[in-house]
Parts: sequence; C-alpha cells; structure tokens
Amino acid sequence: MSGAGPVVVRAARDDELEAVGALTAAAYVADGLVEVDHWYADELRDARARAAQATLLVAVVEPTGDVLGTVTLAWPGTRYAEVARPDEVELRMLAVDPARRGAGVAEQLVRGALRTALARGFRDVVLSTLDPMTAAQRLYARLGLVARLERDWSDEVTMRVHTWHAAPAPGVDVEVATWPPLRTADVDGWRVGLSRGVTRRASSTVADRDVTDLPAAVDRVEALYRADGAPATFRVGDPGHPAGLAAELDRRGYAVASLTDVLVRDVAPRPDRATVPGPGAARAGARTDDVPARRVRVADAPDDAWLDVWLRGKGGARDVSRAIVSAAPALYLTAADDAGRDVAVIRAALAGDWVGLSCLQVAGTARRQGWGRTLTTAALDAAVERGARRAFLQVEAHNVGALRLYEALGFRLAHGYAYRELAARGAADAS
Repeated sequence: MSGAGPVVVRAARDDELEAVGALTAAAYVADGLVEVDHWYADELRDARARAAQATLLVAVVEPTGDVLGTVTLAWPGTRYAEVARPDEVELRMLAVDPARRGAGVAEQLVRGALRTALARGFRDVVLSTLDPMTAAQRLYARLGLVARLERDWSDEVTMRVHTWHAAPAPGVDVEVATWPPLRTADVDGWRVGLSRGVTRRASSTVADRDVTDLPAAVDRVEALYRADGAPATFRVGDPGHPAGLAAELDRRGYAVASLTDVLVRDVAPRPDRATVPGPGAARAGARTDDVPARRVRVADAPDDAWLDVWLRGKGGARDVSRAIVSAAPALYLTAADDAGRDVAVIRAALAGDWVGLSCLQVAGTARRQGWGRTLTTAALDAAVERGARRAFLQVEAHNVGALRLYEALGFRLAHGYAYRELAARGAADAS
C-alpha cells in the first residue's frame, strides 16, 4: 500500500455491504477454507443480512475509501452469535483482501473490534478459529486472547475457541491525577481541563455525569475554552457520560480528533533484575534482550535536559509543558548513549498503587535501537520501588508500532475513549 493514505477501522456503510460480502467470501475461498459454491460461501457474501443483526467493521484506506478487510461483531443472543455467552461479544468472519495482506490490516481490525466491544460495555470477547489459521492464532495470542480447549466445538470441522477479557482499567480519576490540567473548572459536575491547549489530556472536559440542560452546559464549556485560547475538547467514552452528548457534539460540528487506547499490566519486583537506584543516580547495565548496556538517570523533577529531549519531538510551550508534567508526583528517567548524550526520556507518574507511563520520546537519530523498551522497563522497575503494583499508559489507536512494543512488554487493552474537538490543531499538542 505504498503511497496510500492511513488505514481507518470504522462501521461499514450501507453502500459498502455488497463489496464487504464479496471480499469476505473471496478471502475464505483464497485460503482454502471454503469452496466457492459451498452454502457457507453464500452466507459470507450476504453482508447485508449480517448488518441487520450484527456490527460489521471495515478497514478502509483514507481518503479513497478502498475496503481492505472486515470483521463482524455478533452480539449475544443474536443469530450470528454461535458460542457467545450472555456477557460475551463474538468475533466472526475476519477477512482481509488477499491482494492487500502483510500490512497489519487483520491486526487493526481485531483491535477495532475489541475497542467496539468495550465501547458497548462488554469486557469479554470470544471467537472460533480453525487449526490451519496459524497466522491468525499468533495474532490472537499477541493481542491477549487465550485458547479455551474446553469450549472447542465441531460443525463439519473442529473449531478452536479463544477468549479475551479486558483487565481492570485505572479509571478516569487516576488518569487525570497522573496528568492534571493547569487548572480545572466545574460545569454542573463536568471537569473542564484548561491548559492553554497544551496536550489534550490536560485540555479536555471529562463529562462523566448527566446534566439538567446539556446544550447549556456545552455552551459554558465552549466559553471557557475560548477564554483559555484553546479549542473546545471533550473526552468521550468513559462510563457515566451523558447519553446525548455524542449527538450534541455531532450537531455542533465536533470531529473525532483522536482515538486513545488505555493499556494496563501488573508490576512487581523482579528477582532477575537489579533495582533502579534512587532519583539522580546513574544506572549502569540497564539490560534488555536486544540492546547493549545503557545508563539511565532517575529524578524527582524534570530538568532542562529531560525537557529538551521530550519537547524536541513533541513541541508545545515549554513553561506550560513543564508545569503539566510537574503537577503530579512522578519519576523522570533519561537515557544516555555510550557517548554520554541524552537520547531518550520517559515519565512515570504515581497515583496510589498505579503508575502511569507517559512522555516516552526517543531522539530521531537513536530510534529503532531498543531505547523505548529500555526506558519503559526501567520506569516500571523504578515505580515498583515506589510502591506501584499496576501500570497503565495511553496510546493513540493508530500508533501500531507503540502498541506492539507495549504488548511485547505485557500490556493489554483495558479501555478506550475518543477526544472530540471543535477545531483542528497541529499534531504537536495532540496527545
């Protein structure tokens, strides 16, 4: 897909259903999973019937709209849910255009399906696969699905069942505590983060409760952002947000500025690894499996050198950025290369037994050398020494490279939300 635009996963439109059905059947036939004239091939082609009872997602190239693949989410109790229990969403008919494989489309579709399930309030997902689908099974394992041999079943062939369960998320209160705005205003119980537009995390509204007059509340929020010189931004998708909020934002012209995944994992002291020394110390031998020994400094505050590395790739107002990252108890790690040059930074903010990782930035000349893995692991070690037992981080859903890194380090999807923004702005202040 050289030269193509970004791949977006979204709900299939009505005018795409014929193409979606044809692609699904073609993919199964090409893989030798079904004969072209088999009854199941006809069912695969009938995407319109599926769309009436299930949710069909497609992966499309923007802005052309070319459909690359599809997956079906069958809700429990519906015709297309074959093995789903009452609390499970069933994934079915994952298919990628045979001519467009090898670009991670299936991975993006499965991630999109998991996000969609979470958005609908389901934290359990199930799917059935076949023994020959080895590539798909490797993908499922990497994304946290687990084989359930006791649930395998047969229908002409043996179907292997895999399930996924979302780990507990830290929740919006913990997330905000680890990245607090410069100031917060209250609008009928909504928390309006005001930070002059520097980072959406610190410049967005958490609307996690119903209000008496929804349009009036949104009016007041917009007025606060105008006074702050920033675009009005809402965080949408957390439990408790008003049912009519999305429709109200649509009416006003808000766009989805970014989709964010919240990934989590447990952390604990590791006997196979030396602990990270206290703030300000230099650490030799920050071992990983694929990089040489490096030095990592740990501090209780971000110094100018740390800010230089972070802002070099991030942009944003320096004083405001420093105030935001300094506003919560945190550790600030800096990695230096063998020549003593600072090449990477990360922040580990502490809230109860949670540590929130953020600000991972690697200098352009030092990328693809394992620094991200080195610093993430070192930050977890340092946080454990401060009492952390659970870790989370937030990643934009399109950042597949970062998602793969964190999954390799044991992080798993727990929650997702969207930033809805009234006006577009540059990527430098986006996360």
